[in-house]
Amino acid sequence: MIVAGETSGDVHAAKLVKALRDESPETNFTFFGATGYHLREANVETIVDADNLAIVGLPEIARALPMFWRTFQKLKKAAIERKPDAVILVDFPDFNLKLAKTLKKQGLKIIYYISPQLWAWRKYRVRTIERNVDLLLAILPFEKDWYDKQGISHVKFVGNPLAREVYSKLTKEDFCAKYNLNQAKPIVALLPGSRQKEIARILPPLLESAALMVNENSELQFVIALAAIAELALVETEINQAKNKGLKLPEVLLTVAGETREVLNASNVAAVTSGTATLETAIIGTPMAIVYKTSGLNYKLLRPLISVEHFGLINLIARERLAKEFIQNEFTRETLATELFRLLEPETNRKMRERLGEVTEKLGHGGASRRAAQAIMNFLQVNSF
Repeated sequence: MIVAGETSGDVHAAKLVKALRDESPETNFTFFGATGYHLREANVETIVDADNLAIVGLPEIARALPMFWRTFQKLKKAAIERKPDAVILVDFPDFNLKLAKTLKKQGLKIIYYISPQLWAWRKYRVRTIERNVDLLLAILPFEKDWYDKQGISHVKFVGNPLAREVYSKLTKEDFCAKYNLNQAKPIVALLPGSRQKEIARILPPLLESAALMVNENSELQFVIALAAIAELALVETEINQAKNKGLKLPEVLLTVAGETREVLNASNVAAVTSGTATLETAIIGTPMAIVYKTSGLNYKLLRPLISVEHFGLINLIARERLAKEFIQNEFTRETLATELFRLLEPETNRKMRERLGEVTEKLGHGGASRRAAQAIMNFLQVNSF
């Protein structure tokens, strides 16, 4: 059984499924669970559709509780009836840790892939991991040491699934030709996130910063990068609202879906919503500023629970504020524009690209899905029923 609840988890879970089949071709695998597009493409049987499970914010989650409850009960029922050799939970900790507790009581073996970020917030959940997870597969280099200090030994660092797998399919020249951009003029990437609420809150100040910047340098070109075509309508709505408010947007303002890495590779600098995208941007090597904004209520409720010095994953790995972070009220058009102009300075830009290369080496050298698959197969052999 495999359970993923967000797009990034769905992608990594699908790669893991493929790696398991490749690692043990003689094994007749049957996979079922909570699936997104990528797991369905990997021929994983759908018990529940995970496409609508990615919800951010405590009030939003509260409103969706009946849906989460139905999803939980369907997965629990399927697990009890089918008694899988293992349950692989992928990221999505608010849901998956509760599922782990329930299914562990049923005598099932629980494997957790992509460790919950307990080192960042809600550290008390570490005892849930200790009691209810049989094997934890970590993807960030400092996580195993952190768990060791908590007295938890059943943790294995397998490397990051993005390492050596994040690259642009187009050269900067080809990308610029495809979208009629001037390769000789600066390009600024804007990554407003992938969830509806993120785009609604983060894109407006990104657009305001773009308007401010182009007022100082008319040669700047801006590209909004989206993970999926489905988000295009949301972006169009925000752009139209900005125009209706009288905001003078850049003459060159493109929206590109499904080519985030190509956008980043072609860009001189980027403004990136905090999350996995900061790692992808770092691996591509594009100097960035990290941004995030949620509702005032969410921030007030969640901020006291966060115990790390940095929000951005790339800064946590670097163990320093490599990329400046503009969170909540610090995220204004002026602060972001000032930082992006700084990053556009040739020497600053060059140095940050060098530093990003050094830090991303810590993520490993590829093959994370294969190593995770090997760890799972070894675990199943030792703990065979």
